[in-house]
Order: sequence, then structure tokens, then C-alpha cells
Amino acid sequence: MRNAVTPEVLELVIRGDYKDPFTVLGMHREKGKLIVRALLPQAVSVAVVDSSTGKKISPMQRWGVTALFVAEIAGKKELFPYRLEIDWGDHVQVMEDPYRFPPVLGDIDVWLLSEGTHHRPYEKLGAHPIGMEGVQGVSFAVWAPNARRVSVVGDFNGWDGRRHVMRFRHECGVWEMFIPHVMPGDFYKYEILTPDGKIQLKADPYAFRSQLRPDTASVVHWLPPLIASDQKRKNANALDAPVSIYEVHLGSWRLPQDGRRWLSYRELAEQLIPYVRSLAFTHIELMPVNEHPLDDSWGYQPTGLYAPTARFGTPEDFRYFVQTAHDNGIGVILDWVPAHFPADAHGLVRFDGTALYEYADPKEGIHQDWGSVIYNYSRTEVSNYLVGNALYWIERYGVDGLRVDAVASMLYRDYSRAPGQWVPNKYGGRENLEAIAFLRKMNEIVGVERPEAVTMAEESTSFPSVSRPVWDGGLGFHYKWNLGWMHDTLAYMHEDPVHRKWHHDKMRFGLMYAYFENFILPLSHDEVVHCKGSLIGKMPGDEWQRFANLRAYYGFMWGFPGKKLLFMGGEFGQYNEWNSNGSLDWNLLQYPLHAGIQRVIRDLNTVYRDFPPLYKRDFDPDGFEWIIHDDLDSSVFSFIRKDENGRFVIVMSNFTPVPRYGYRFGVPEAGWYREIINTDAVIYGGSGIHNNELLAQPIPCNGYDWSVEVTAPPLATCMLVKKEE
Repeated sequence: MRNAVTPEVLELVIRGDYKDPFTVLGMHREKGKLIVRALLPQAVSVAVVDSSTGKKISPMQRWGVTALFVAEIAGKKELFPYRLEIDWGDHVQVMEDPYRFPPVLGDIDVWLLSEGTHHRPYEKLGAHPIGMEGVQGVSFAVWAPNARRVSVVGDFNGWDGRRHVMRFRHECGVWEMFIPHVMPGDFYKYEILTPDGKIQLKADPYAFRSQLRPDTASVVHWLPPLIASDQKRKNANALDAPVSIYEVHLGSWRLPQDGRRWLSYRELAEQLIPYVRSLAFTHIELMPVNEHPLDDSWGYQPTGLYAPTARFGTPEDFRYFVQTAHDNGIGVILDWVPAHFPADAHGLVRFDGTALYEYADPKEGIHQDWGSVIYNYSRTEVSNYLVGNALYWIERYGVDGLRVDAVASMLYRDYSRAPGQWVPNKYGGRENLEAIAFLRKMNEIVGVERPEAVTMAEESTSFPSVSRPVWDGGLGFHYKWNLGWMHDTLAYMHEDPVHRKWHHDKMRFGLMYAYFENFILPLSHDEVVHCKGSLIGKMPGDEWQRFANLRAYYGFMWGFPGKKLLFMGGEFGQYNEWNSNGSLDWNLLQYPLHAGIQRVIRDLNTVYRDFPPLYKRDFDPDGFEWIIHDDLDSSVFSFIRKDENGRFVIVMSNFTPVPRYGYRFGVPEAGWYREIINTDAVIYGGSGIHNNELLAQPIPCNGYDWSVEVTAPPLATCMLVKKEE
């Protein structure tokens, strides 16, 4: 039963401190009469207009000296559609009254949202252009259960929080409202009256578009249409497919020539995608494109998780970029950040005046390394927000996968915390059980709803079974970054070749655990920033040797079990450390050694894609076999990669500048062998030492009945295959 509309209630409505304004404002039947009330600050006069006839029915009277206008409708007993004719002093406007429209959320939506099983909350929450009762406008809905009042504010109401106070749905803690006449492109925020009486302005957590920093308003935008599942994309992302990833920061890959700060998504589609295709990469991985306020965060501190950053264009422009990639046979992976968010005032922090999206205790809720805020994964609404976001990018933009950032910081409550500065879980342990449950839930739902997509964990610890199915006790990721392999092998390559024999284990240790997870071998942006120098800068020796070392290392990496990832600039041996505010040093490609690195990457990718033994059994121990792993004095490694059909590729690396003439190693079969790539080739800037066709001889070696005698080029990797008969 509706409470009586007393003067005290009217005062609360006028002050914007009433949680149920729809019971007061709009048209109501009270004591046998039809009463219309409207709160319209700055209005000079208001009248009620019959929508069906367009005729003015009744003027509205100002209640005292307030902005509240009231009319008693004579001659009518039943509720009817009406409009308000408002004299603003300088113009007259006839408009729909938002308080005459019914709720936006249906009973099923409310139930699912409250239960935490609405996998796509973005379909109802946020701002959606819709029609209601024949009127065009926008439905708004936002979760803020502890707020005293929530209003939609924007240019359409003079940013006055009294104009559009929302309806509170107690069942799910959501405030909602349909506002007529608001259109796509309009700016808006939520004005929130907190429990302690403070007013704050917040961007929409579910905004599909945002303003470019330093502006922080959300922008009304259509929900992007669904993109159908694609079996071709599923096959390209599979565990037994070739996956070679080019990691990119869109803002610094290449700068425009006309002095603008960035290339647009469409310009990047026309320039970046053909470039990636020309180098035969299978996928491109984008550092976060979610809206974020600080350029120097590179997108890893997002405030608009559902909005492609406006730096490069519109949501439609970003969809065009993804579609162009797919048209060129390239998958798109997004870096995704469900680990934390920044404490910017317009963002999620203390969203309704309480610790809503984050843990309340700083020992749980503040990230010590970055000063950011950690999601409270124990709340179903927060988990839904993030799971829905994962599906959103896959279903609405067609991305092929999500690389989840900073997973280690999510898994452990004591991550980067001193003793006594963290809160144990309910069992007294250090694992964040809620975060683990969230990751499993996210991976399960993505796997069921969009099986063509993959998820990848950037996880730096020995947490078990990261890339194993949830039903088998794992976290459910498809892939895990092999950061141990990366650190070990880069440390080996940094050594002078004369000392490498003392560090031999760094190159072979990865095989001790290579099949515990489905690994990606990453040479990411993290290795070429914050005074770590460039990849070429990590190599020892004179200029020729540095480039030879890098080519040999790439060859070893492309032969080693695991999918491949290389950060931009590494494909041509950029000298300088990555600068996110500049551009790659494209001028270096005029020099042969740099052009040679680029060409060897192209050819390694081509060989990798053309020879299934190099990728088919990346995660099967039967797909790998050492030939030579203990020749410390020569710093030579040799191994076999095999597919399920008996085909194989032999990889041999010599990590010294000394050519090894007459070097013999075993091979599994008799016949002729040929090189398919040699990183010492002259076209790459090498010395040109190569092997012609090699005939296996019945001389036992390395446990094989047959062997070949080769010349191992200096600081080089060669790959051999058996010639087809």
C-alpha cells in the first residue's frame, strides 16, 4: 500500500532525498482524484497536456515557493498518457514526464540480478536507447544498494540531480528509470547521495562509450549487436593450432604524420593489420583498450570496463578493427584487467558511498604495488559485472580471447604484502578463495557460452593447474604465460657465450615443467620497459653478435614447445626501450641487420605455420624429444618436435660464435634431410654458413641408429626436416 503523500514527504522529494519518488511524482489516483506532480527547477510555469489530443488540460500550480508543480485533473477518473508543457522563461517545451512510465526491469531480470546468475547484466544495466509506450528515450539502471538517492544527470537536464531521481528496486539493489527524449550521444553520469549525506558524481560502470580524458562523463550508446560464433575462429584458437601473437600498444605502435596524438582504430585496421599479416603472425594481442584516465597506465587501470577507449575512435570503429583482423585471418586477443581498478573519484571506488565493488578492509582492498583498488569477488554482483564483461567483448566485438592480467595478485591474499598486512581466508590460508571461484566461474561460463574463445593467464607463480579444466580441479584457463621460461632463457642469452656453459640448465630447465600447463612463451612489453632495456640490448657482444644472438634466440623459441608471443619492436630489433608516449623506431628498418631480424621473424612464423610438428603437440610430452642437451662446452642444443602422424622437425641451436664443423648428432630415420630455416643466412644479416642436403648415415649417435654430420653456424638456430621421397 502506498504511503500518504504528506508535506514532509514532499519536502524530501524537493530536497532530492526520497528513495521512492515514483510514488509521489507523476500521475496518481488519490482520494478519488487524479493528481499530477512534477519537480522542475528553473521552470516558470507548467501545464498538463493530453497526449492523445495534444490539448492542454490543466495548468499546474507551484507548491509554495518550491520547484514542485501540482495539478488536479478535473473530469477524468482513469490514468491516461500525458505530457508536460514547460515554460523555461526563454522557450516553451512540450515533453514526456519520465514519472509516468513503468519500471524498466522485469521480474526475471530482478531475480537473476539478485541471485547473481545474470550472465549478461550489461543487457539491462547501463544506458539503453529503447522505446516505451511508443516514446523513444533511454533506460538507465545502476547497482547502488546503499545510496539514499540516485539520479541521472546530463546535458538533457542541466546536470540537476533533482530532475531525474531514479526508482529503487529493493529486491536487487538497482536504481532504474526510463527518460524520454534522451538520445545516443548524450553525456550523462549518476549523481549519488551517499548514506552519510554526501553527493558524488559517478560514471556508469556499464557505459558502452565514454568521454576522452580528462573528461569523464559516460556517453549514451547502442549496445553493439551480437556477433555469431565462428568455427573457423575456434579452430584457429585451438590448443593444436599454430598460435603466434604480436603484442601491441595501440597508442605507440606508430604515430600519425599530421601531428595528431594517435592513429584511429580504422587507420590501425588499414596499417597495423596488413603489417601483422605480412609477418605471418596468427594473432594480435592488444594491451587494454578499456577506457582509462591515465595514459601512462597503458590501460591496465581501467575506469570504463565496457567502453573501448575514445582515444582511437568509437565502438563501431573498434568493431571494424576486429572485423578487419578476422577478414585477414588474424585473431584478436584483449588484455583484460579484473584484478583491480583505479581510485579515481568518478570510477567504482566507494561507488554508492560504501565499499561496494571493493573490499572494505585496506588489507584486502588496496593493491600495494599500484595503489589501486581490489575487486570484492565474494559479492555476486561484482562477479557478475566481471563475468558479463568477459562475455561482452567476445560476443559484442568478436574478440578471440582474453589475456587476464595480474592473475597472481588475485590468487594470493598476501601478494606483495608484509606479514600482518593481509587477511587470511576462512581456513587461515593465503589463497583468495573468492578470486579463485570467480576465475573458475568466468572460465566455465565463457567456455560454455562461447567455446570458440580462449582465456590466457598472466600468472607468475607455481599455482597448480592454471590451464587445466575446472572439472579437473584447475582454474579453467586455456593457456598460461610461461614467465619462468622467459626469465631463464633471457638470463642465459645475456651471458657472454664464453660463460654460457655454466648456465646451460637455464635453456633446458623449462622442459622439466613444460607439460604441467598449456604454456605461451612470452617476450612481452614487461621485458622492454622500466629500465630493462630492449631485447637487442640484452644480447652480448659486438653489433653483429648481438643481432646473431637475437636471431638464434628467436629460432630456439619458435622451435620450443609452447605458443609464441612477441611485443612490438622486437620484430626488428629496436635499440631503445619501449616508450609508450612515442612511436616505434621504424627508421631502423633501413639498416640491414634490423631488416634481417624482421625477415627472420616473418620466416619463422611461416615455417611454424607450415610445419605441424612445431605446434600440433605443444602440450603433449610425446611431441618432444631431446637429441643433445648436455653439450655444455659447445653450448649446442638439439631436439625433435613431432606431430601425431610421425612427421618431425629437428631444431639445432649453437649459442657460441664458433662454427661447429663436422658436428654429428642422431636422427630418428634414414634418408635425406634439408634445412627449412637457418638464422645465420645472409638475407638475415648472418655469415651465410648453411647445410646443403644431408644424408643420414647408419652411424649410431645420441641413442639413434642414424646420424647426420652438419656445420652448426655461429650464434644460430637451424631447423631440419626429412625430405619427402
